[in-house]
Amino acid sequence: MIDVDEDRFVELAEAALASLPPALAQLLDNVVLFVEDEAPAEEPDLLGLYDGVALTERDTTYGGVLPDRIMIFRNPTLAICETEQDVVDEVRITVVHEIAHHFGIDDDRLHELGYA
Repeated sequence: MIDVDEDRFVELAEAALASLPPALAQLLDNVVLFVEDEAPAEEPDLLGLYDGVALTERDTTYGGVLPDRIMIFRNPTLAICETEQDVVDEVRITVVHEIAHHFGIDDDRLHELGYA
């Protein structure tokens, strides 16, 4: 396990988001990224979580809602990493994985694409 402080971890998560191709980033709609230290108690090993309404599920009744949330969990991520480069790679994979859920891509398809 490596120790990466909260500020540096936030930088890595923001860099992962900023590394999205501009055409893809422009399609993000009403979504925010959060970094939290711990995953939910019922899933303590979870690295990330998407909480919201996927773009593929939105219809004409969608509106006036709080932004979707993408949460990246620092301590579970650090627990599986040995180097800072491992953290960089894992954070990027996790951010892309959760953004994919925003676009309506399910876990089975993400596994096929190597983002599991």
